[in-house]
Order: sequence, then C-alpha cells, then structure tokens
Amino acid sequence: MQNKTGNRPEKKTPKSDKVTVEHSGSLLTSLIEAFPQKSRSLLKAVLRDQQVLVDDKPVTQFDHLLTAGQILEVFWEKTSPRHRPHGLKIVFEDEDLIVVEKPAGLLTVATDKEKRKTAYALLSDYVKAENPDNKIYIVHRIDRETSGLLLFAKNEAIKHKIQETWGATIKERIYVAVVEGVVEREGGTITSFLKESKAFIVYSSQNPKNGQKAVTHYTTLKTGKDYSLLEIQLETGRKHQIRVHMQDIGHPVVGDTKYGSRQKPLGRLGLHARVLAFTHPATGRLCRFDTGIPSKFHRLFPRE
Repeated sequence: MQNKTGNRPEKKTPKSDKVTVEHSGSLLTSLIEAFPQKSRSLLKAVLRDQQVLVDDKPVTQFDHLLTAGQILEVFWEKTSPRHRPHGLKIVFEDEDLIVVEKPAGLLTVATDKEKRKTAYALLSDYVKAENPDNKIYIVHRIDRETSGLLLFAKNEAIKHKIQETWGATIKERIYVAVVEGVVEREGGTITSFLKESKAFIVYSSQNPKNGQKAVTHYTTLKTGKDYSLLEIQLETGRKHQIRVHMQDIGHPVVGDTKYGSRQKPLGRLGLHARVLAFTHPATGRLCRFDTGIPSKFHRLFPRE
C-alpha cells in the first residue's frame, strides 16, 4: 500500500515517553515519580512486558537501581517484542552483560557427557538473531537442578575482567534453600575444605590439606513440621558448596539425593539463586537483582 505521494507509508512508531532520572532509587519508584497519573498496576505491567528502556536497554526488574541522569523510555502500547529465548527470563541486558533467571532442570553449559539444551545455547541463539557475529561468554555457573540468576558477558574482555576481579566485583550471592528437618539455630557459618572425587561427588573435610576452603553463611527464615527455609550467602563459590554444607549440618537440601536427602516435596532440588549484586565492570555502577523466593518454596510453609 502506498500513500498519495507514491511513497510507502512510514512505519508507525509506538507512542512512548522519555524522561531523565532526577533522583537515585529503584526503577519502579522513578516511574511512579515520572508518571504520577499512571496506575501502579500499569507501570508494573509495562515493566513485565519489556516496554521500559533504561539507557536504550530493556529492564524488567522493578527494584533495578538507577542513578540521576539516566534516561528512561516507556512504550505505552504493547508491541511485538524482540525474540526472547524460550525457557529463560532476561532480567537485565546492556551492551556488555546479560543477567538471566534460569529454571531448574536446565544446564548452564553443555558437558562432555550431555549436549542437551542449555542456557548458553539459548542465549547464543538470542544474540545471534540480532547479529550473526554476536557472541556470549559464561562468567559463572549454577547446577542444572538449581534455579536462579546467572551472569553472562557479551565480550571476552568483560568476561575476563569480572573473573579476574571476582572477589571485588561480586558484592552479593544469596540463595534460598528448603532443607529437611527443623533448623533450630537462627543462623550460623559453616567452614570446611571441599574436594571432588573421580565419581564427581564433593566431600567435606576439616583438613586444610584436603581440598579448597569453603565458607557458607546461613539464616533461618522459616521452619515447619518437616522442613526449614534458609537464606544462604556464599563467601566462596565452590562446586556443590551449599549442598555439601547443608549435608554437613544434618539438613540436606530437599530433593538432593546425591547429598543425603530422602524427600522430594518440590519435585526438584530446593535451591534457588535469589540475589546477584555486582559492580558493573564498564560503568562502575552497582547492579543488584533479586528474584524473590519461588512460590513453590513458600507453599511448604503455610501460614498458621
């Protein structure tokens, strides 16, 4: 179809509003301040549907931290979104990094023994759909049966920068876990030395010469008749660290038959990487993402 001048009609641009952030704070707070005439439910909906851009990149986390001077753009009309990787939720994306929420059951990356669909493969297809030369790089991993936040880099220099400064760059890694039994202590710290066997089972020891030092801090959030809900903060990031340390204190993660669990009330491993906070290697800004506690976990602790 052509217009009267013989030219093809211009593609309609979705109606949007663009504002400059005046005060540091959460994304949702900034949206409420910028658009007081809009309902809170509408603002949450445009966030959920990837219609909010921060400095030209879509962000869906309502508690994403902003600083004064950043540019917000909100598209009020729902449009056909860019192809998203099926089975992965993109929490944050810019020109350097992608943060995703991985479901339980999905590998981070393929192994020698298994070449199944992975988070890496899904994201690789996603970035290549925009430009075949685009690549992604794995920064860290979480177990296949663990759900939660994963960080990927879009170039090799950023990947190396994060990995080489991991202790200074990563500010928080917080998990939630459902464990067997009633954890009576309000919290504590578990320290041991971990070593993996040829059978890929990690063993815990108090002998400094027998493995890598691992430190896990935990806080008891809820207890029920059969289970406890813990918040777990990693000081080190060893393979299977949380799972082994929960076995050490006699409260294995539910569904973790490899490390002593005999119950599977969730139909999956009761471990979720809830919070990831880091200093952005390119901008220096603090980035913090919190996915909350899975509803399945909450259902094991009904309110009295």
